[in-house]
Amino acid sequence: MSEVKVNKISPRTGTTFTVGDSGDTITTAGDISANSITASNSITLNGEAITALQNPTFTSISPDTITNAQTSITITGAGFVSIPVVEAVSTTGVITPADSVTFNNSTSLTCNFTLTTDGTYYIRIENNDGLAVRSSTAVLTVSDAPTWTTAAGTLGTIAGDFSGTVATVVATSDSAITYSETTNVLTNASQANCSLNSSTGVITTTDFGGASTTATTYTFTLRATDAEGQTADRQFSLTSSFGATGGGQFN
Repeated sequence: MSEVKVNKISPRTGTTFTVGDSGDTITTAGDISANSITASNSITLNGEAITALQNPTFTSISPDTITNAQTSITITGAGFVSIPVVEAVSTTGVITPADSVTFNNSTSLTCNFTLTTDGTYYIRIENNDGLAVRSSTAVLTVSDAPTWTTAAGTLGTIAGDFSGTVATVVATSDSAITYSETTNVLTNASQANCSLNSSTGVITTTDFGGASTTATTYTFTLRATDAEGQTADRQFSLTSSFGATGGGQFN
């Protein structure tokens, strides 16, 4: 069979080419260009259909932020063929292949990545026919999750009705930390009656324990959230005391 090479033409539906001395024919269906054949187009050679090859496409990943530990991500797109090569390409150009790739179907892949360097990454998928796609933007962020410096457990015993700074909690990350309460105890006016500074982690009160006149332990959970949306929770407690001294902070 003769080798056929078509350049710089746009054949229309039903166009037939006769090539070579043997009279081989190519017939097109659908408007196609010499460099782009899509699934809606077709070519027949001597009456036999030729399958058009397509690049895979990339749509999204989940999750889009991970830590340096091995993490499973799901890639969504189209045109995946079992089993493609999947790589994370950092914005500095370093290429890291997936630890493993599971072909779910032609639109979904599950991949394990271990990326030891923080940064942002493109995702590249190459089918076993050599056709490939890379995400148009760096869709994957690798970042350290927050870690708590302040030990879990009691933050101290505070005199009932105390006013002032009660305690300070600290967490660290590779980006700015925001503090919040996931329970409804510390900042509840009917319970501990404290305020939490979301930027500094400082806990203050104008009347610790509010209307309570009974020694009480208040147990609550605080969350540290970094700029990438990663979180770390930790449980703490504060105890109120009432005695002859009548006030003061004892933590």
